[in-house]
Amino acid sequence: MNKLILLAFGVIFCFTAINAQKLENEAKVEALLAKMTLEEKIGQMNQYSGFFDATGPAPKDENNKLKYEHIKTGMVGSMLNVRGVKQVREMQKLAVEGSRLGIPIIFALDVIHGHKTISPIPLAEAASWDLEAIKQSAKTAAIEASAEGLNWTFAPMVDISRDPRWGRVMEGAGEDPYLGSKIATARVTGFQGDDLSKENTIAACAKHFAGYGFIESGKDYNKADVGTSTLYNIILPPFKAAVDAHVATFMNSFNELNGIPATGDKFLQRDILKGKWNYSGFVVSDWDSIGEMEEHGFAKDGKHAAEIAANAGSDMDMESYVYLNHLKDLVAEGKVDVKLIDDAVRRILRTKYALGLFDDPYRYCDEAREKKMIRHADHEAAALDLAKKSIVLLKNENNLLPLAKSGEKITVIGTLADDKTSPLGNWRLASDDETAVSLIEALKARKGNEITFVAGPKLLEKSPMFHENSAVNTTDRTGFDEAVAAAKNAETVIMVLGEHGMQSGEGRSRANIDLPGLQQELLEAVYAVNSNVILVLSNGRPLAITWAAENVPAILETWQLGTQSGHAIAAVLYGDYNPSGKLPMTFPRHVGQIPIYYNYKSTGRPGPKWEVFWSRYTDETNAPLYPFGFGLSYTSFDYKDLKINVKDKEVEVSVTVTNTGKVAGEEVAQLYIRDRVASVTRPVKELKGFEKFALKAGESKTVNFTLTGKECGFFNNQGKFIIEAGDFDVMVGGSSAKGVTGKFTLK
Repeated sequence: MNKLILLAFGVIFCFTAINAQKLENEAKVEALLAKMTLEEKIGQMNQYSGFFDATGPAPKDENNKLKYEHIKTGMVGSMLNVRGVKQVREMQKLAVEGSRLGIPIIFALDVIHGHKTISPIPLAEAASWDLEAIKQSAKTAAIEASAEGLNWTFAPMVDISRDPRWGRVMEGAGEDPYLGSKIATARVTGFQGDDLSKENTIAACAKHFAGYGFIESGKDYNKADVGTSTLYNIILPPFKAAVDAHVATFMNSFNELNGIPATGDKFLQRDILKGKWNYSGFVVSDWDSIGEMEEHGFAKDGKHAAEIAANAGSDMDMESYVYLNHLKDLVAEGKVDVKLIDDAVRRILRTKYALGLFDDPYRYCDEAREKKMIRHADHEAAALDLAKKSIVLLKNENNLLPLAKSGEKITVIGTLADDKTSPLGNWRLASDDETAVSLIEALKARKGNEITFVAGPKLLEKSPMFHENSAVNTTDRTGFDEAVAAAKNAETVIMVLGEHGMQSGEGRSRANIDLPGLQQELLEAVYAVNSNVILVLSNGRPLAITWAAENVPAILETWQLGTQSGHAIAAVLYGDYNPSGKLPMTFPRHVGQIPIYYNYKSTGRPGPKWEVFWSRYTDETNAPLYPFGFGLSYTSFDYKDLKINVKDKEVEVSVTVTNTGKVAGEEVAQLYIRDRVASVTRPVKELKGFEKFALKAGESKTVNFTLTGKECGFFNNQGKFIIEAGDFDVMVGGSSAKGVTGKFTLK
């Protein structure tokens, strides 16, 4: 009892201390704001990208000389793409010691899935369904980034997307708002910790607000056109979760939503984010997204764009310079109220105080810490742990996996198997090429089996830093016949196929999401001479691999797993780690099914109805290739004894899960509900709970879930959250497609 009392007092003390610090910081913000000229305020709303070597001489060309002077005169609030303690210290020195008020700069970088030590791409991390491991990944990235002088990341991306053609699905958590919200919370907490002023934390940024994942045709920077039900129930929940996790900043989006570019959308930024949600952090534009409102046809020129964005609630301008060039005149002309300028600057200064930059502008500039923490052994271990957890076993006929640990003759085919850069994926700006462990390295480090590697035809014609399809090799068949010949003489063939790490990400949308280049032809040719094929997929998005799913006996989805990629894949191939990943996005059979997702709405003719007249394709099934939440194991799990108890305003659900196989394994039990009749139609199923746990062979566990109004309710078309009485279906299982079922009624 005494321990509980002491703990309670400790919590109260910490809470009181935090609130006291916030109040003190607010007073300091107001005092500083009162001293600032309008020009200095506008300067805080200006962000530049790195443009010169801060440890060398001042820049000589006129444009960069002007930027240099802006830093020294307090006209820059933040810098991005400047990293390394020496660079950051010198540039911070220019701002703090050169300007009238000595306001420090925030240094930002896209720290998306690791910094120097690279974790799996975010979509792969989501496949782990392991919130603690995902949180640790963000924490590790924050430790390394802050050690290099950074204090702000443009992550996490919390956009929900149902379209794997969009290259940026690799950067998010997939298609589901419930899972996406949980992961948003984990990532924000991992980056920021419980105290932003600590030297090993960085400010997070929830992006892209809002609707970017719903862009038409999966084509980057395109428009989004969604109804209010989708906006409130699918798109916005992860952003609200980030707000509830106290995310320091938001980033608006390139897309337009319902005819309004997000950067100039007052409804999103002022009415919802800063109004209804009472968000106190600041909003940064995406790169030149304010200026790009001209191209949208929403602003007539840069000055008009600055007026729209400032009035809409975009607080900081990233690299379009329109605030710096036009806000002063717009205030003088009465087109932008100075109160809005004050509000934006107040939010920016608030974040700088929270980061502790006013107490010590150089707190992130410790060279000894930089040297010690970059690629620390603990970070490598955490990256390996999450990489193993992110792998999804899609197929395993005749228990072809795991491999025997000795006595096998194995041929590995595919240029990606020997690639030490592609596994790092996209959005790893601080990492170095050739630093990932390749699969061949990891396999050859293990003794016992005879490993032969044949690259086969190359995947790319030119450097992977590209956007155009012409970079993919479709003509050079060098190595093709050699690979097929090697497959004939092997007992088992491991084919490592998919996308290079730079074939997904921003600006890398694909109209076809099959195996690019000659890979499909190679796969079929190898299978024709040796059917003992294990397909190891390396990719940044769901792929349409219908032929492989129908023919190849074993398929592992390994995504792009980061620094420890090869070791993680080898551990799963050999059974040292039993795969436990579950898909965070649906895999289509054909690109024509897109968008395809598990939580769809029923139509009036869900079918089958008569011969033709129901919602279907005439040349393809409605079913996905692999559903959301799907993932196999080297063991098997049985679900039984579903129990449902409605108690007051809560619904208690329990199920018994048993490991019915011969080896230990981890399972993700997933709970789905369906509101049968509602004032706004509800999806055929919605994820509302999950738990990941390990079971020994033969072991059972009772898994308990509690459904409250938060899980059973929904947003109406006016954005009001409502809970309605009625009948609900429940399903609990190992994927969205299969489980034990029951019902309950809310009164």
